[in-house]
Amino acid sequence: MKGLNEIAFFKSQPKEIRTLLVTNLLFAMVLPLIEIFAGAYIMRNTGSPSWVVVYQLCMYVGVVMSAMVNGLLLKWFKSSHLYTFGILISAVALMVMMFIRTVTLPMLCATGFLIGLSTGFFWTNRYLLTLYSTNDDNRNYFFGFESFFFSLWNIVIPVVVGAFLAYIDGKTLFGFTMDVNAGYRVITVAAFIISICACIALSRGTFRSPESKNFFYFKFHRLWNKLLSLAGLKGMVQGFLVTAPAILIMKFIGGEGELGLIQGIAGALTAILVYVLGRVSKPEDRMKIFGFGLLVFFLGTLANSILFSAAGVIVFILCKVLFQPIHDLAYLPTMMKTIDAVSKIEGRDEYAYIMSHEFGLFVGRAFGMVLFIVLAKAFSEDIALRYALVIVGAIQMLSLPLAKNIIREIDGKK
Repeated sequence: MKGLNEIAFFKSQPKEIRTLLVTNLLFAMVLPLIEIFAGAYIMRNTGSPSWVVVYQLCMYVGVVMSAMVNGLLLKWFKSSHLYTFGILISAVALMVMMFIRTVTLPMLCATGFLIGLSTGFFWTNRYLLTLYSTNDDNRNYFFGFESFFFSLWNIVIPVVVGAFLAYIDGKTLFGFTMDVNAGYRVITVAAFIISICACIALSRGTFRSPESKNFFYFKFHRLWNKLLSLAGLKGMVQGFLVTAPAILIMKFIGGEGELGLIQGIAGALTAILVYVLGRVSKPEDRMKIFGFGLLVFFLGTLANSILFSAAGVIVFILCKVLFQPIHDLAYLPTMMKTIDAVSKIEGRDEYAYIMSHEFGLFVGRAFGMVLFIVLAKAFSEDIALRYALVIVGAIQMLSLPLAKNIIREIDGKK
């Protein structure tokens, strides 16, 4: 009966919200391949954590570039069409990477940039359509529902992919002897088919487009500058959320099968927890959720730094998988609430803030990635893996007082 009530509650949401959630539900099946197994693929073929980090940095450069290009394209195309484009090109870019047989640094830089460019269209238009389709009262539910399926697929997809890669290695298929790299290529074809289904789901919605066509600004209200600082703190650890699990598990524990199993175990309870929090929590509860997520992540990085072993990796992965959706559940509605407030103050279209937000994230991401590379080159990759995470985890704790200050300023303006 409870499940039926939840279905009825979902159906009671506006059509645009339901369309976005179904689209994101489908594309969330592809995201683990981009976020987790791309790093594992690079580690398997190069054995270098630094190369994984360079790939990730190039990917984030591509995200920033796509945010700018997307702003220009919005003059002629609807945001929903650019969203569709981002979904399809993300899958194609992943296929290109997996079908290149010789992994070189220039190839990693180029494919990382291409994947970043494509996923940037997905993320920026996803934010814009979500901002247009939701309000502050229903965003906890929206992001809780979305995070539930992101967490669910982060359980199912890594386990299935890890098991498939372990099974396919050495098997003969249609007269060809398969290896793990060939298994990756089969998976990317399946990812492309799922992406097409997500695009079909998105096409059923009717979404508004930006009214203004000017999105490029360099000066913002102080409230938005505070949010950009918060974005920088978020971005600082965001790169490690993608690269660190694959690197640490491949280093200390084993291969892709173990990677999928650990991700799956860690995400099982998180999926339910995040949905319940999104369903029952109110806007005023966000800072409690935010602080809990930050503390969990810092404790995970501390465990990895102190133990620096298979046990430390497992603790870190458990904390990381718990942290990510809980953090987003509080952060994303806060970001959108700030955009709602500042766009009214400055009279600018919301996409101007979404685009500048990507720059804020990039500054933080670049700092985190460069910190890793500097520690790896100056000392060793083990030192970088051991201490870079705990450094950014400690700095990110500053997010909580900053976020509280932003909310107080917004509420004080009402």
